[in-house]
Amino acid sequence: MHVPYFPPRKGCKFMLRITTQEDPKAVTLVLEGKCRGPWVDELERSWRKSIALAVGKVLRVDLEQVGFVDGRGKKLLAEMYAAGVELNAPGGLMVTSIVEEIRAGGRPARRA
Repeated sequence: MHVPYFPPRKGCKFMLRITTQEDPKAVTLVLEGKCRGPWVDELERSWRKSIALAVGKVLRVDLEQVGFVDGRGKKLLAEMYAAGVELNAPGGLMVTSIVEEIRAGGRPARRA
């Protein structure tokens, strides 16, 4: 399990904790906090690293403990979803509605 700790930047009162959980069938990025600002870039780095871990497995993002997602975060989550990542958001109304909106947009057709 990978648990990066990023101390809040000066003048930055929010953070995002990203924990990677791996089991025989899936790799899950568990997010806690706010997906905004510089943390969107960190999420993208974590996602790109997790792709190698998830070969032959489901790759998912657990958003249950996320309280806010900004525009860049939403765009990244949509990109991840389009690439096949499962988005799990059983928690708060705001994040659940963002995930529903992303899912409604669909995924691009996969080439055979």
